[in-house]
Amino acid sequence: MVVAEERRRGRTVGVLAIDPSSPFTGGAILGDRVRMGRHAHDQGVFIRSMATRGASGGLSRAAYDACLVLDAMGFERVIVESVGVGQEELDIVTLAHSTIIVAVPGLGDEVQAMKAGLLEAGEILVVNKADREGFEQTLRQLDLMLHLRGAHTAGGWVPRLLSCIASRGEGGAAIVEALDAHRAHLTASGEFARHSGRRCEQQFLRLARAGVMAELLSAAGEELLMQVRTRRIDPYTAADELLARLRSQA
Repeated sequence: MVVAEERRRGRTVGVLAIDPSSPFTGGAILGDRVRMGRHAHDQGVFIRSMATRGASGGLSRAAYDACLVLDAMGFERVIVESVGVGQEELDIVTLAHSTIIVAVPGLGDEVQAMKAGLLEAGEILVVNKADREGFEQTLRQLDLMLHLRGAHTAGGWVPRLLSCIASRGEGGAAIVEALDAHRAHLTASGEFARHSGRRCEQQFLRLARAGVMAELLSAAGEELLMQVRTRRIDPYTAADELLARLRSQA
């Protein structure tokens, strides 16, 4: 729906659809493209499904680099669909300049969103399936939570609460207008560039942590891991010893 509205306005769109990988087999269905079949032959739309492959946070480890590639290819809008609402699936907030939280009536998503801290993170909240029973109650609950949260997000943006019926294509224009308004607000306040900088910083820290951990474990960790597995040493002592070895090499 949002993709169709962006295309109606003449903008090119890149879509990254993130699906969870099975913790048992490692496989992922990657079925989001099926629901966007009408854009399959549109040269102005590129759709890529990606699996989390064990990454936490609701995104794939390659999502950051994929966004850079789509930006370098000249796509005017890059839309990232995360795995979904959970207690720790908030990496999308670091990656995206604008975060949309989507809820539907009758599933308790509004309560889950409050527990997960998404109401503090989302700049635009959308209640889909506005024709379903319970829509008004869900809308009122989210509106109340926004008032409890406070009138503004960081930077002075007033969160938008919208509704839509995606199956009918209704409400897409209002969502795109809210996205445009938020982008204009970020640009005028200088927050757009600052957010981009923080995103690069977080990616650097993520890569550095992974590299340092791999180096530590390859150099001296296997012995400690074996001792932990056989319960000859507790995890806390093993971690302290590994850090002590790192400091001695510095």
